[in-house]
This record gives sequence, C-alpha cells and structure tokens, in this order.
Amino acid sequence: MNTGDGINRRMITISIMLATIIQALDGTIANVALPHMQGSLSASQDQITWVLTSFIVAAAIATPLTGWLCDRYGQKNIFLASVAGFTAASVLCGLSSSLTEIVIARLLQGVFGAALVPLSQATLLDINPREKHGSAMAVWGMGVMIGPILGPTLGGWLTDSYNWRWVFFINVPVGALAFYGIWRYIRPAEAPRKMRFDAFGFITLSLAIGSLQMLLDRGEQNDWFGSTETWVEAILLAVSFAWFVGHTWTTPPGQSFFDYRLLKNRNYVSGLLFIFIVGLVLFATRALTPTMLQGLMGYPAAVAGLVTAPSGLGTMLAMLVVGRLVGRFDLRLLLATGFAITAFSLWQMSRYTLVLSQSDIVWPGVIQGLGLGLVFVPLSAATFATLSPAMRAEGTAIYSLVRNIGSSIGIALVQTLLVRNTQSMHASLVEKVNIANPALLNNATTPDAALALNNEITRQASMIAYVDDFWLMTLMTLAVIPLLLLVRPAAKPDAAASHAAMD
Repeated sequence: MNTGDGINRRMITISIMLATIIQALDGTIANVALPHMQGSLSASQDQITWVLTSFIVAAAIATPLTGWLCDRYGQKNIFLASVAGFTAASVLCGLSSSLTEIVIARLLQGVFGAALVPLSQATLLDINPREKHGSAMAVWGMGVMIGPILGPTLGGWLTDSYNWRWVFFINVPVGALAFYGIWRYIRPAEAPRKMRFDAFGFITLSLAIGSLQMLLDRGEQNDWFGSTETWVEAILLAVSFAWFVGHTWTTPPGQSFFDYRLLKNRNYVSGLLFIFIVGLVLFATRALTPTMLQGLMGYPAAVAGLVTAPSGLGTMLAMLVVGRLVGRFDLRLLLATGFAITAFSLWQMSRYTLVLSQSDIVWPGVIQGLGLGLVFVPLSAATFATLSPAMRAEGTAIYSLVRNIGSSIGIALVQTLLVRNTQSMHASLVEKVNIANPALLNNATTPDAALALNNEITRQASMIAYVDDFWLMTLMTLAVIPLLLLVRPAAKPDAAASHAAMD
C-alpha cells in the first residue's frame, strides 16, 4: 500500500482509527439503552436482546470474508464500502420504529462493520516500517479498547440527555470523516486479484460461527442443554465445522475460503491462542464488574461507568509506553509482565466484599488496564512479525474473530457460573441459618422480616459467586504464562525488511 509522505501516514492513521472506534463502540454502546428501546419499540425483554444478538452474529459471520473481499476488490474499496455501509446502517437503526426494523438494521451494521477492525490493523502494519509496528499496534489497540470502555458511559449519557436514537446517530459525523480520510489519503499499490470464491467453505464456516454465537448468547436464557434450541445449535455447530475442516484440508491453497497455510506459522497460531485468552479475560471481567456494582451495591449506572472507566486510562497509558519498548525488549518478557500484572489485579478483585470504597474498585481496574495494555501491543506485534504482507488481511480477520469468540465464551462462562454458584451458595447459607438464634426469633418472625433475611442471604451468595468468577479469571491468566515459550523471539528488523513492509 502506497502511503506517500509522513503527513499521509498520519492522516491515514487518524481516518482508519475513527472507523475502528465507531465499530468497537457499537458493540457495547447500545447495551444501556435497551430498556428505553424496549418501551419505544413495544418489545418484550426477551425480544429486545435481539438488538445485541443480531449485531454480534452478523459481525462474526462476516469477519472471515475480509481477506477474500480485499483480494477480490481491493483493500481501499472494501474499507470505503464498510465505512459507508456501517454509517448508513447506523442511520437506519436510529430511524427504526419497530423491533423488526432495528434488528435488520443491526444485522447490516454487523455485516458492514465486520471488516473495519481487521482492516485497520492490516493497514497500520502495511503503512509503517517494521521497527514502528509496536507503536502502530499501540495506536490500534487504543482504538479497539476505547469502545468497550467508553461505550456504556457514552450510551448512558446520550440516552439520558437526548434519547436512545442518538446512540446510533453519533456514528454519522465520525463515519463521514473516516470515509473522506480513507478516500483522500489511501492510495492502493496494486490491482485487485480475481480470486475464486469458495461458497461451500463460506457457508459451512458461517453456519458454525453463527450457531456458536447463538448458543453462547442464548444458552443461559434457554437453560443450556435443557433446551431443544441449544441442542440444535450444538449439532449444527459440530456438523458444519467438521464439514468446513474436511473441505478446507482437501482443497488446494488459494481455492479454499480459509488459507490453512496460516496455521503453519507458529507465531501466528500462538498469537491466536493468547488473543483468545485476552478476549475471554478482558470482556468477561468487563461484563462482571458493572452488574456487581449496580445489582449488589446499588450504584447508579452513571456512577458504575465512572468508577470502571479509569481502567481504560491504565490501558492507554500502558500502550503508549509499551509501543516504544517493542523491538528493544524480548516480546515474551513484555507479555509475561502484562499477564502477571493482569493476574494480580484479578487477585485483588477476588478479595472483594459487599463493603467497598470507590478506590477499592478504581485501582484494581487501573492495574488491570495496565496489564492488558502491556499484553495487547506486543501480542499483536509478535503475532504478525513473521507473517507475509500478502496474508495480513486474512490473518487480521481471523485474529479479530478469535478475540471476539473468546470474549463471547468468557462472558457466557462467567454468567453461567455466577447464576449457578449463587444458587448453590444460597442453599448452603440457608442451611447454616439457625432459627433457634434469639436474634432471628425476635426479628424474623414476620413475612417482611423473613423476606429481608432472604434478600440479604441472596446478596451474600451473589458476592461469593462474583469472587469465584474473579478467582477463575486469575487462574486462567496465570496458566497461560508458561505457554509464552511457544512464541519465537522476534528478529530485529533490518533495512530490507522495513522497506518490504512499506511496499
């Protein structure tokens, strides 16, 4: 990709990061507006969740298409189409007057937005010499991270100050600026190739990904395998993925939907494993903390957003620093430090009780942000350090897909354990309540008093369940550190390598 001078490179970076931010933002910004949408669109609580599910499933299915689309139509053209389609779909979301309309518009948002994050990563790697890949990935990581961090807070403010429709309308000016910048400053270096489309591979992979996302998103609501729907999704997942693997393995490279030569790159495969863990830990923890603060400690949504937002400051600070360290220190050392700091913050969270000050919440979040920032940048640099530029578009798409699947599995896992551990701990605590206790005899004889006692037992049981989830995240983070031995130390860039990265 031809970038021209340094001014062009900076303008390209700004433009593509604007596109990345609005896509990352829309994964969480609509969450807090759901109750308002529910009343406005006359939907039940079960139905309104399709506003989130439709976006997640569509984005997951469309993400693997990125590599083929770029090869077939050109990276700049796909970038422009994605930004324009995502912005137009955002307008349709804001104008929706029924549940059907907004679900269709969110599907379109997911389809067009799927390519934005992997394309921004691939573009930053293309326009920067190899010795600047660390700094480039720091910028990219801040864009990806800012969405989940600011989404709930910004969504709550827009909904309260205006209405839920502005959660989507805010994308329009940002999308317009991103579109102009990409159109004006990116100059493609080579003509698109006429790539064959592997329809069977795409259909089987789409069925597998869609079934997995539906299973994870609706599993807890459907009582998992106590539901026929979950069984159908699990069987469809297993069969379609088996067909996809068999088909891909027996189809020559360049003719299959997924280029399995990516899996021969050890650094890339190791990076997929680690970004799966990062997605699982990061988003699972982000999903736990706000519900704990609002459900158990009575925090308003705005205050819960304010005390959790500083973790994003930790992430951005770490990324600014670590971007300059990549290339000077062994990437494995930086990754091990980041995972260790993240594990320490999760251990602090595992010591939470129902009596917490705001600083008790802010500082573990900041420390976790520092750890994740130290992981995210060197991990991205290490994953693509030995991958050829020709395979970056497809490689970054799979990288983003694996991160999203990890986050979906993590959220489903911790939510399921939270519900089940709360139930089991409630039963265990009830067994220890002795009705012969004089305090209970004097104060818990009325229905209201008995209800208050049960509510307090439920609060205590829920707090124990949250602590168990934080312990699980701690152990998972520690367990991944020895796997860093799978990562090869990156070779120091030379002039030839830097020049090749620019071409």
